[in-house]
Amino acid sequence: QVQLVESGGGLVQAGDSLRLSCTASDPTFSNYDMGWFRQAPGKERDLVGVISWYSVMTYLTDSVKGRFTISRDNAKNTVYLQMNSLKPEDTAVYYCAARNPRITANWQNGSWGQGTQVTVSS
Repeated sequence: QVQLVESGGGLVQAGDSLRLSCTASDPTFSNYDMGWFRQAPGKERDLVGVISWYSVMTYLTDSVKGRFTISRDNAKNTVYLQMNSLKPEDTAVYYCAARNPRITANWQNGSWGQGTQVTVSS
């Protein structure tokens, strides 16, 4: 299992920006697909975005396209989620996850961070 530590959450106002970071302990970080998920109170955990190993592919869910950017720095074992023009509906606990695509396509079989709270006030 890869150890993942998220940071960068906080309380902001609508329209503000935040950058979340997730740093992995595994030196083979570049071999992992990385994902950001979020879970709002009383709701299921939803996928926000994915960046494949070596950044070959990125995906963002429709509700954040044009506002969020996902990127990674393999030299720092870190994946980022840049969140601009934040809205109150973006309020959630944000989790990063890692999966080795050679082993599993199921994020639930991967590694997860502890989560970081993002709260957007109106």
